[in-house]
Amino acid sequence: MTKTGKTVTVLAVLAAIASGVLYGKGLLNVHHGANPPATLAALTLEKPAKAAPAIGFADIAGVRHALSAYKGRYVLLNMWATWCAPCVSELPALAQLKSAVPGLAVIAVDLTHNDKPADADAFLKSHHAASLGASVDNDITLMRAFGVAGLPTTVLVDPQGKVIARAEGPAQWSAPESVDYFKDLTGS
Repeated sequence: MTKTGKTVTVLAVLAAIASGVLYGKGLLNVHHGANPPATLAALTLEKPAKAAPAIGFADIAGVRHALSAYKGRYVLLNMWATWCAPCVSELPALAQLKSAVPGLAVIAVDLTHNDKPADADAFLKSHHAASLGASVDNDITLMRAFGVAGLPTTVLVDPQGKVIARAEGPAQWSAPESVDYFKDLTGS
């Protein structure tokens, strides 16, 4: 081996060792955007990712929307109810996240039995979350399809339509670290 070849080999080995040390100390993340920050402790990665159910919800006009219509985008689907205090307290943070990360489709669906889209709309307006847009699922098909045991439950769907993470319980959606995480994830 020539002197130049030996130098290149030594430098490659040193670079590999340095990368391993940095990765081990958490200073190098080879999984771009894979690990949510502490502010999103409730958001756990789904391994393996699963196809999102072929399901829908109704908007303020009563028009049904299929979750599959959002293919090609990251979707943060939040399931909440008017009677759920933790749900209600995180709605403004979800609205702030939606505003801060335009590349992320944030959809909040009211699962309160018998709420009409107009009821959900008025409720969101009164809780500083009108920008989320009123969506309802009165027959709780979303809840059943996603196997929701409690509220709030939020699922993160990737552009290929797979559920890649899930939060059972509230999270700090509008914290700066959370916003940065979703900006990085979506490239926004």
